[in-house]
Order: sequence, then structure tokens, then C-alpha cells
Amino acid sequence: MAEKDVFAYLRENRKTIIFSFLAVAVIIFLISFFAGFGDILAALEGTSMYFLALNFLFEAMILLLWTLRWRLILNLVDEAPAFPRLFMMLLASIFGNNITPGAAGGEPLRAYLLLEVEGTPFEIGFASSTADRVFEFVPFALISILSAVLIMTWDISLWTRLTVSFLIFTTIVIFSLAIYVGMNTRIAQSIAISVTRRLVSWISRFRAEDIKFSGIHDRVMFYIKRFTDGFSMTLRDRRVFVLGFFISLMMWFLDVCRLYICFMAVGVSPPMVPLIIIYTGGILISLLPLLPGSLGLREGILVALFAVAGIGADYVMAASVIDRIASYAAPTLAGLLAALYYGRHIADSH
Repeated sequence: MAEKDVFAYLRENRKTIIFSFLAVAVIIFLISFFAGFGDILAALEGTSMYFLALNFLFEAMILLLWTLRWRLILNLVDEAPAFPRLFMMLLASIFGNNITPGAAGGEPLRAYLLLEVEGTPFEIGFASSTADRVFEFVPFALISILSAVLIMTWDISLWTRLTVSFLIFTTIVIFSLAIYVGMNTRIAQSIAISVTRRLVSWISRFRAEDIKFSGIHDRVMFYIKRFTDGFSMTLRDRRVFVLGFFISLMMWFLDVCRLYICFMAVGVSPPMVPLIIIYTGGILISLLPLLPGSLGLREGILVALFAVAGIGADYVMAASVIDRIASYAAPTLAGLLAALYYGRHIADSH
């Protein structure tokens, strides 16, 4: 993405982005109003600098492990760039994820940067970034199943327990089906061809000349084949799968600990069982393609669920502010700088 293309993308999608962030502002304002602005500020005034620094340290460790996992996958399907360059590409993809509703921009941006900077075929780069995301699923499934079991012991209504458990298991089934499709070339090609045919038919309505589907068909089949080959190779390689699984498990563990640290920073020690359940609920909300970074939505869920655990909304919002500074604001700013750096680099190379 050339430097001018970064700004072109922002201009083309400015209405969606602005509307999304306005919605975020309204939701956060309403939650903060309910929690009490003065109470939230009072909780933040007593923030422990030690735990605040620890929060940033844990987030940095998660990002480094994420880069290591992606590099592990890339070295299997292609030759990975040097670790610092790959780390900057990851930051650029995080910027793409964090400014678009539903985190839609990150994985294609990673593949694009690999193509333009390293010469890695787009479909191979996209397969590596997609497989990288899949590695997050196994520990998520384990934590989700644990949460579904633990929530049955929680003192909440039966319908709430059943609803949360149903959402958890439904998410696991959907992810499992997506992984299966990604590993099955024939099914993936069939879905891609069906979608492409409908898309070509729709676009042809606005063109004077018909678009020939035959040439597009061959290209789609070729790229999907390369994508599924790289995707399958990653997940079927025992060494990469085991290492990727343990790296992902470590990332999830650090993230749960980081959430605990955010509460400790404002002087609250949340009970671990509710924390794990609520953390899983927050992740489920983050998967919804509604707002950038699920800002506001995740905070609302945390306030509602931690109230059951006996923690006030003011402390939950204060902890969320500390969380978001390290997990959203800092990586997004660093990612913007990385995207602009690579944009200038690509523009100069062209």
C-alpha cells in the first residue's frame, strides 16, 4: 500500500470509519455516564505506575510472540523476512484491523506487504496470515470449554448460563468448519467459484461489455489451490503445529494475566474464575464485525458481567482504559507509523 494509498483508503472509507468511531464515542459516553465520570477519574487517579508498566510489558511480550508464531509459519511455506521487518509488518496489520469495523484489513495488508517488500506471492502470504490466526483458535477453544464448564457453577440465572454456553460452542463449531474448508481444496474452490460467479454477474450489470468468466475461473482455481496447500501444510506440520499451539497458549495466558494486571493497577483484585469466564465473553464480542476493535461493546459486556462478580462499573471502566491504552492505542499508533514507513518504501521502489 503506497503512502498515498494509505490516505486514499482512509478517504474512500472515511464515512464508515467516522460513523464507527462516533458510535464508539456514544456507547462509551453512555457507559461512562452510567458508571459515573467522577468515579472513573477517581479510580484512574490512584493508578499504580508499577502495574501500568507491567501492562505495557505484557502487551509487548504478546506482540513479540505473535511475530515469532507468524515467522514460524512463513518459514514453512516460504522464506520469512528478518524478525524486525516482520514485526513492523505485523504492527501495520494491527493498524488495519483496529481502524476497520470487524478487523477486516489486517490479514490482506500483511499479505500485500509481503508481496511488495519481500516478493512473497500474495496467496502464500495470505495463507500464512490466515493460518497464523487459526493457531489462536485451539487455545481459545480450550479456554471457552473451560469457561462453559465454570459458568455452570456461577450464581447467575440458568438462561444466562445456557445462552453464554450456546454462544461459546456455536463459535467453536463455526471456527472448526472454517478450518476444515481452508484445508479442503475442493470445497474451498467450489465456494470461491460460486462467490466469484455471483460477483461477476453483478458487476456485469454495470458494464457495457460482458466479463469473460473463463479466465477468472482459472485464476481463482490456481490461487485457491496455492492458498489451501500453504494453509494445510502449516496445520499438518507436527513441529510447527506444536510450537504454534504453545506460543498461542502463552499469548492467551499473558493476555488473561494482563487483564488481571489492569484491575490491580486501579486497586482491585478480581476473582480468577469469573475473570476467565468474562475474558472469554469479551473475546466473543470482539469477533463481531461491528465496531473498530469492538470499542464500547467489549466495555459494556465487561461492566455487565463484572457487576455479577461484585466489581463496580467505575473500576471496570478505569481498568478498561488502562487495558485499551496498551492493547489498542499504542499498537494502533505504532502500526500507523509502520504502515506509512512501508508506504513510502513501496512508493519509492515503484
